[in-house]
Amino acid sequence: MHRMLMGAATAAALAMIAGVAAAQAPPPGPMVTTRIKPGMFVVFDNGGNVTVREGKDGLIVVDTKNPGAAVHAELLKNIRSMTQLPIKDVIVTHHHADHSGGAAAFKAEGAKIIAHEGYDKQIKAGYTGADNFRPAMADVTYAKTYDVKIPGAEAKLYHFDPAHTGGDTIVYFPDLKVVAAGDEIVTVTPNVDYPYGASVLGWLDSLNQIAKLDFDTIVTGHRAIAMTRAQFDEYHQKWITFVQRAQASAKAGTPKDKFLASIKTDDIGWNVTGVQWTPADRLDPLYAEMSK
Repeated sequence: MHRMLMGAATAAALAMIAGVAAAQAPPPGPMVTTRIKPGMFVVFDNGGNVTVREGKDGLIVVDTKNPGAAVHAELLKNIRSMTQLPIKDVIVTHHHADHSGGAAAFKAEGAKIIAHEGYDKQIKAGYTGADNFRPAMADVTYAKTYDVKIPGAEAKLYHFDPAHTGGDTIVYFPDLKVVAAGDEIVTVTPNVDYPYGASVLGWLDSLNQIAKLDFDTIVTGHRAIAMTRAQFDEYHQKWITFVQRAQASAKAGTPKDKFLASIKTDDIGWNVTGVQWTPADRLDPLYAEMSK
């Protein structure tokens, strides 16, 4: 369907997080494909958003959705409803299964998989998703920056700092002024995955660096939305506010067991007292970071 855009630490803790998320998540609906600019479209739903940049003789694809043959077939169907150009380069923004799930299938079909070196590091460290899923290793990894070029299209890859994970990639399309941000930019409470190298301070620094890019559109990690520059600025400010309040609370001596509840977040629309924030392998490093 098409429309135009309007506008490990402990296995038990990880299993609990995954289980609660799965219990709360509605069944995935059909994917929706939206052209956001000439030469670029996004496939929403059933995993992370997939950004497709059309070149003269091929495609650059960002992220790969959830694992499974049926999901991959649906994604390809959506892509092929827009273009028949071959998929040349696939950039995976981080290792989580809802973004890396189709990487192996794309690789088998001849595409080159590109990711930050932290992506491979997390896989080698033993990351698995539901049903023991393990992402495909990247064909090309980079440390800080990497350029992907095909005739008629270019993507600039940045790893500014550990943020959502220790292996995040920000993808910038300078000619279209579009940033595909993976889960560093979302419309819900952020998930700071400390067991896999995340950092609250790194996340804020990464947003500070993104803010210096010349863009007018952000493709978020999930949900059928692309942010305007003004909406990004609002999101960025939420992070500034959260970090300031969290640091103030920690440095005032708030006990760790009362720390999350002490941080005012109702005005920024976040809930930081849920299972993605409270396990010790997440709370302990957050409290340590905010106490510096």
